[in-house]
Amino acid sequence: MAGWEQIPAVEEEAAMPTDAELEARRLWRAADAVCFDVDSTVIREEGVDELAKFLGKADEVAQLTKHAMSGALEFRDALSQRLGLLRPSRAALLEFTERQQLTVSPGISELVLLLQRRGVRVFLVSGGFHCLIAPVARLLAIPEQHVTANKLLFDFDGNYAGFDESQPTSASGGKPKAIQRLIDEHKLRCVAMVGDGATDLEAVPPAHVFIGYGGNVVRPAVEAAAPWFVRDFRTLIEALAD
Repeated sequence: MAGWEQIPAVEEEAAMPTDAELEARRLWRAADAVCFDVDSTVIREEGVDELAKFLGKADEVAQLTKHAMSGALEFRDALSQRLGLLRPSRAALLEFTERQQLTVSPGISELVLLLQRRGVRVFLVSGGFHCLIAPVARLLAIPEQHVTANKLLFDFDGNYAGFDESQPTSASGGKPKAIQRLIDEHKLRCVAMVGDGATDLEAVPPAHVFIGYGGNVVRPAVEAAAPWFVRDFRTLIEALAD
């Protein structure tokens, strides 16, 4: 309208970091080890969902996942039911990993390389399947012995025969146990856990700091509880240069 002066837009000032975030940033820079969740963190997808699509059982697995997320099932029971539905053979898993490469999240390759150059040990700690995560670890030059995940079992003919229940990540509360094992084995002093989910948040303690990641999916409860929540790995890269 004529006669009206256009008022320039005022840029919204960035919120000042809380004391909890400042402490999380300090611990991030001091960490001698970083544990990353894999599904929806290191990779953009959920590995089990992609495998279910490949095997033509996406809808059935999605229903089981929804049921498990409601808290109606213990993690191990939910894992058992989903695997019982999929029953992936060794041959099917090999075909899946050869034909369908999982997508790493933007910036994760650079971040892992930077951490390793700084002498920080990098681990993958996941409730997913070791056979799906191993190719991702190789892509990121993370030693396979630095991967903690669920291991599938096969019979002599390569048919699905269950999963290794001795793995800590096969049960509820598994990530804290897995990280404590890493602390004891590698004599770690300060461990940062980075992930998108509630099981990652629960890893402190024994991890010393949790950093929530929302680059692929934002879970409001995790964002609210995390002392520091980031939406891209570039933020973590830049924080190491502070």
